[in-house]
Amino acid sequence: MTIQADMDDHAPEPGGRESRRGPTDEPKPAYDFIVCGAGASGSVIARRLAENPDIQVLLIEAGSSDASETVLDPASWPLNLGSERDWGFQAQPNPHLNGRSLSMSMGKGLGGGSSINVMVWARGHRRDWDFFAAEAGDPAWGYDNVLDIYRRIENWQGKPDPEYRGSSGPVWVQPASEPSPVAHAMLDAAREIGIPTYEHPNGRMMEGAGGAALSDMLVRDGRRHSLYRAYVQPWSDRPNLTVLTETTVLRVVLEGKRATGVEVLRAGQVVTIGARAEVVLSLGAIQSPKVLMHSGIGDEAELGRYGIPVVQHLPGVGQNLQDHVSFGCTWEYSEPIAPCNSGSEATLYWKSRPELDAPDLLFCQVEFPVPSDRTAARGVPQHGWTMFAGLAQPASRGRLRLQSADPLSPLMIDANMMSDPADVATARACVELCRELGNAKAFRPFVRAEVMPGEVKGAALDDYIRDAAVTYWHQSCTAKMGRDAMSVVDASLKVYGIDGLRVADGSIMPRVTTGNTQAPCAIIGERAAELLRTAHAA
Repeated sequence: MTIQADMDDHAPEPGGRESRRGPTDEPKPAYDFIVCGAGASGSVIARRLAENPDIQVLLIEAGSSDASETVLDPASWPLNLGSERDWGFQAQPNPHLNGRSLSMSMGKGLGGGSSINVMVWARGHRRDWDFFAAEAGDPAWGYDNVLDIYRRIENWQGKPDPEYRGSSGPVWVQPASEPSPVAHAMLDAAREIGIPTYEHPNGRMMEGAGGAALSDMLVRDGRRHSLYRAYVQPWSDRPNLTVLTETTVLRVVLEGKRATGVEVLRAGQVVTIGARAEVVLSLGAIQSPKVLMHSGIGDEAELGRYGIPVVQHLPGVGQNLQDHVSFGCTWEYSEPIAPCNSGSEATLYWKSRPELDAPDLLFCQVEFPVPSDRTAARGVPQHGWTMFAGLAQPASRGRLRLQSADPLSPLMIDANMMSDPADVATARACVELCRELGNAKAFRPFVRAEVMPGEVKGAALDDYIRDAAVTYWHQSCTAKMGRDAMSVVDASLKVYGIDGLRVADGSIMPRVTTGNTQAPCAIIGERAAELLRTAHAA
C-alpha cells in the first residue's frame, strides 16, 4: 500500500470550498486506516491520511456535530462545560486538596477539546520538545524539527515573523482581536515587575525564561476555528474519508498481537469494523488508556482484577497522569468591563526560582471571576477578573484504574494533584507572583480591590491553595512515549508489543508541555501522520 501525501496546506478562504457531505450514516465493513477520536490529534491524522485518494480512512467520534452556537461563538465556551459536549470526567476526592473532587472536563464531539476549550494556541517550550526527543531517542521530536512543523501548519495573521511563524497552513492563528484594556494592563504590570513582554507568545518568548504576551487564538472571522474545522471540514466531501459521529470505541480487535479493527457501540448495537493497515487511538488521555486496557493491553495485575485476558503486559498504561493545576486570584473592577473575545486574552510564563532553565509557572488572565467550588464561599464580586495562575511543570503524578470489565463503565481517576511537596512550594511562589502582578500600578485604573486571597501567609496560604486548586483541563501523559519499562509507545507511537496499533494524542507526552496542550496535540497528529505515511509507502 502506498501512502504518499498530496500536501495541500492552504487554508480555505471564507466562502470557499466547505464540506458538502456530513458524517456518514453507516460504516463500511473495513477501511485502510481507522482513526479513533476527532479531536486535536485525530482530526490532523485523518486529514493527512485522506490526502491520498487511494486509501480509505475512517474517523470515529463518540460525540456529535460541532454545529452549535456554544461551540462556534468564542465567548460561549463556558456553556459547553458540563453539557453533552463534555465527557464529564470526575476525579476521586483528593486529600491533598482538602478532600475535594475536581471536575475534569474533556471535549466530546467533532473537534474534541478544540471545540470547547478557550482557543489558546500555545506551542510549548523548547525544553519540552527536546525532552520528548531525549525520552524517545529520536531527534525528530526535538524543538528544531517541531518548529518547522509549526511554521508549515500555521496561517499566522499577526505581524510577519518568518523565523517563527508560517502563513500558508491550515491552522488560522491570530492575536487576540481588540483586546480588553485589562489585557494590556497585564503586559504593563509584567514589565513593571521585570518580566519581559513579546509581540506574540510562540517564538523567542518560549525559548528562554518566559515572558508575557497577548494570547494567540484559533478564532477566524469572529468564530472558533477548531482543529476539526481547520483540517477535516474542508476535506470531508472526499469519498475516501468517512466520519462517524455518536459512535463509541469499546476496544481494539486483536488477532494474536496484531490490531485488525475496532469494536464500537453505534445506535445501541455493537459493531466490528476492520482495519487493513492500522488503528490509531486519538481519544485523549482518559479514553485512549481505557480502550487499551479493555483490549487486554496494560498492567497484568490491573487487568486480572476484572478478568480481562492479557494480550500485552504494559504497566505504564494509565500511569503518569499529569495536568496543569491552577489557583485563581481575583480582583474587583472599579467599573464594570465586559469580557472580550473568549474572555482570556493575555498569557504569561515565568520561573518560580531564578536558577531554573525554563518557566515552571503558567498564567492566563481571565476577564471574569473564576472561583473554585470552595473559594466561591469567600465572596465573588459581581464584576471582576481572575489571574488563572498555575503550575506549568507539576511534580505530582496521578493514575487511572479500571472499575469494571465493562467498556462503558467509567475509569477511576486519581489525579493526585498537589501530592508532591515540591508542588506546594511552587504554588506559594505562584500565588505570590500572581498577587504582585494584580496589585501592580498598571491595574490601579481598573481595580477597586483584591478580593482573594489577600495577604495570607504560611498555613493559611497553603489552605487557600488547596481550596482554590482547579484543573486547566490539560490531562495528559497516561500512555507515554519513551524507552523505559513504564513507556507505552515508542518514538513511532507504536504500542509496544502490538502490530498495527498506535496512540497519538496528549496521552503520549512524557511530561505535560509548558502551556495549553492543543497546539502540541496538533504536532503529535502531524508526526503520527508522517510516520504512518512513511511506514506504508511502497
